Amino acid sequence: MSNSIDPSLFSAHEQALNHQPCPKCGGALQLRRAKLGPFLGCEHYPQCDYIKPLHHNDGHIVKPLGVACPECQHELVLRQGRYGMFIGCSNYPICHHIESPTANTPKKNHTSHLVCPECRQGHLIERQSRFGKAFYACDAFPKCKFAVNQPPLAGQCQVCGFQLLVEKKFASGTKHLCANRKCAHVQSAD
Repeated sequence: MSNSIDPSLFSAHEQALNHQPCPKCGGALQLRRAKLGPFLGCEHYPQCDYIKPLHHNDGHIVKPLGVACPECQHELVLRQGRYGMFIGCSNYPICHHIESPTANTPKKNHTSHLVCPECRQGHLIERQSRFGKAFYACDAFPKCKFAVNQPPLAGQCQVCGFQLLVEKKFASGTKHLCANRKCAHVQSAD
């Protein structure tokens, strides 16, 4: 079996592209291949650097929502993208309207009275990862990048003196751990 790609797979693209001129210089567009996938490139490269990807990573459509786009009146669709689910216009790339799927739901106030132990200026707040899992991070982000995965508790580590503990559930019961990753001392929840 040959390891080369069958050129007949690309012949439909090549025949469809023979009549498209380069929008920058008017030269012919040629099908090129790179490690990120096939693309159209100008025949006058490197003088003309026009490229057009043939494979778009715009997110695939999960389901149409039946609601009109506020910008162009086309239908909004739920898409799965690189950073999770989002609502976008079905008329993309002409219309670039996007919104969060949780934009209409009221946000709960998950601020904490706990001061960030790293920067001592921000407070720890509950946030969600792109997969929907809760974590707790400093509200001074991006200046402070402190974050923990378990619910934070006020307290001090008995070993290293770090000013924050996290609550973790084990089969033997709930324990308090030092939030300092270098220490991670386990204390009883007493």
